[in-house]
Amino acid sequence: MDFDEKVWPLAGGFGRYTRLVAAASWLPNVLVALGFFSDVLYTSAPECPGETGGPCEGHNSSSSNHSGCSGGWGTQSWLQNTIITQWDLVCENGWKVPLEQICYLTGWLCGYIIFGCICDRFGRRNAFISALVVALPLGAALCFSPGYNSFLVIRIVFGAALAGIFLSFYIARLELCTPGLRLMITMIGGFFWLGGELLLPGMAVLCSDWKILQGAITAALFLLSSYWCCQLLFPESPRWLLATQQLNRCKAELLLFSRANGIDTGDDFADRENLFTDSFWEGFPRPRYYSFCSLFRTRLIWRNALILGFTAFIGCGIRPCFTRNLMVLGSSITYFLRAGSDLLACIFLCITVNHWGRRAVLLLCTILTGFCSLLLLALTQYLFTAVTIAISVLGSLSSHAVVMLSVFFASEVLPTIIRGSGLGIILGLSLLGRASFPIIILQQRSGFFLHHVVFSSFCILSVLSLLLLPETKRKGLPDSLRQGDSLRRPPLLLQATQDAVPLLSHGKPRADYNPDSYARLASSTKKMIKRNSTNGQDNKALSNDELDLANPSVNYI
Repeated sequence: MDFDEKVWPLAGGFGRYTRLVAAASWLPNVLVALGFFSDVLYTSAPECPGETGGPCEGHNSSSSNHSGCSGGWGTQSWLQNTIITQWDLVCENGWKVPLEQICYLTGWLCGYIIFGCICDRFGRRNAFISALVVALPLGAALCFSPGYNSFLVIRIVFGAALAGIFLSFYIARLELCTPGLRLMITMIGGFFWLGGELLLPGMAVLCSDWKILQGAITAALFLLSSYWCCQLLFPESPRWLLATQQLNRCKAELLLFSRANGIDTGDDFADRENLFTDSFWEGFPRPRYYSFCSLFRTRLIWRNALILGFTAFIGCGIRPCFTRNLMVLGSSITYFLRAGSDLLACIFLCITVNHWGRRAVLLLCTILTGFCSLLLLALTQYLFTAVTIAISVLGSLSSHAVVMLSVFFASEVLPTIIRGSGLGIILGLSLLGRASFPIIILQQRSGFFLHHVVFSSFCILSVLSLLLLPETKRKGLPDSLRQGDSLRRPPLLLQATQDAVPLLSHGKPRADYNPDSYARLASSTKKMIKRNSTNGQDNKALSNDELDLANPSVNYI
């Protein structure tokens, strides 16, 4: 059943209530972004005298206060107390800082996968509630962490819960939108995510201590309890209910949307304009759920998911190669430059994707990312600092656009029944690429050049694979595996309605063309072929008779 054309318009489509629910789904992006980017501030160390040219008197591990560095800490513009100053993560303990970053990203990766499966099995709303129940107590427990090890364990699970909140809202928001509005509604959610990123430094200045900042973030997350208590703010996705054959719940949700949108559907939504056939509603079919393993029984969906997961992995993995060149400007300026490039990437996608299509813009951004990366690899030592910074900002912009568009593109090609688990895997791959940079730092900062070369090569390789993707612009979301496999890639040069027959012209017919003359010519040709065939058989029979007369020794009976 075509949900976008037959079912959703009768429930009001993107009416006033649906717009309200979509707008309400933007606010959690701000709160989750505070938790995601807090790790940047928690692991940001104040100035060390040894790193700024001053004398370093060494690390005093026996110091009773929180600052065991006997040389003294310098000043920092945002947080005055981080986990580095809290537990003396310097010198021989410096490896614990990238380890914490890796573990936190691992928590987000696991959260995307686990709560993605919960989205497909128990619904988008239930996935959000379970993630929120985990996030709130653990967020408060982080403020009272007695040591580094306990902080690390709680931080992993807290990151997984935040990932579940983000994923459930992302999918539910997408499934409410009509094809023409999906991109804009999703990009506005991206703007709210950037709002949280830009709001975080101000909160850090006001709090000055990482524990107080963590408490403020947890208190902000507590506002999401209203989405749990009030189902009108976050209803279950009717598209998912219908795709998994939960017909009674689907009828109830559609009635809720139709009445809230001001559409009079009567008592029974199923009877309106013969929306569902009798055979569909009879028998009360049992709900049918799918897992991510169902993806490998398809022909094209798994290939599309693999390509888009690969590009998301590359986009996140190659971005530190650009931000490293911005560190000469200072950590604060680098933070805002990165956020500014993210903002420009969102604006660029809003302008171009609905006009040129998903595949073309993703191809353009990937090529631009690879070009900037190769320029920095080959010419960094010959370029002025300002030129290097400009190329790095452009590369950061294009790489972020690659990640955002890859995730959005994947949500459109994955069918509803496995959209949660499939999108969770792809978002997890993007975080795997993001974790590659702290892994290098963990290895005493060896391998930066090889990391840059490898991801530049991957970027060029992905350009070829992007040509195999379908185009989803202004198309409905696939709900079943069959619909997902029906998404084919468009031709590269020719229009989809045109056949490439070299000897036939597709232009206007010639003025001297006469169909009757052509019919007479065809008839005459057939007669000639038939006459020649008859003459050939007569000649063959005559040759056999002549051969017999030439051999008198043949006995005839």
